[in-house]
Amino acid sequence: MTDSLHLPSTALVLIDLQHSNVARTLAPYSSQQVVHNAARLADAFRARGAAVVYVRVELTELVMPPADRAIPRPPGTPPANACDIVAEAGMQAGDALVTKRQWGALYATELDQLLRRKAIRTIVVGGIATNFGVESTARAALDRGYGLVFAEDAMSSLRDDMHAFSTQHIFPIMGKVRSTDQLLAALA
Repeated sequence: MTDSLHLPSTALVLIDLQHSNVARTLAPYSSQQVVHNAARLADAFRARGAAVVYVRVELTELVMPPADRAIPRPPGTPPANACDIVAEAGMQAGDALVTKRQWGALYATELDQLLRRKAIRTIVVGGIATNFGVESTARAALDRGYGLVFAEDAMSSLRDDMHAFSTQHIFPIMGKVRSTDQLLAALA
């Protein structure tokens, strides 16, 4: 891979690696694979002084508009740790944590301001789920002029075809789609 990342102006943004999402059955990558790859990226970015941002969704305040088909959610109140980032995702002191109340992480949050204050121009994005939180965040980031790099194996969705459609048809038009190993090589 001949790509390189200009780390002073690049941030790693990891979407919804929280207990409620990591507990889901995902495809094509398991939640454990996604979390492992995300943690590898976070460690590498952090070691080089680059910004690392974790995003979580506040489930009890999640905007759920009327829709023909709702995303299945377990009945009752979510467990107390449902919105907490899983320890295996590697969040460290000094990393930013953004809380959202909708699919995308840029609307009605401090993420855009946080990135602009750090002079971030490129976002490397991963998380759960590819065609929900990741894609919504990426679309809003593109609208705001950010460059995008998608960590394809550091994200997954509810079904393989959902992940594949975004990573093969949408994301290549919006930015660059790379594996975790390719991104780590670009940091070397």
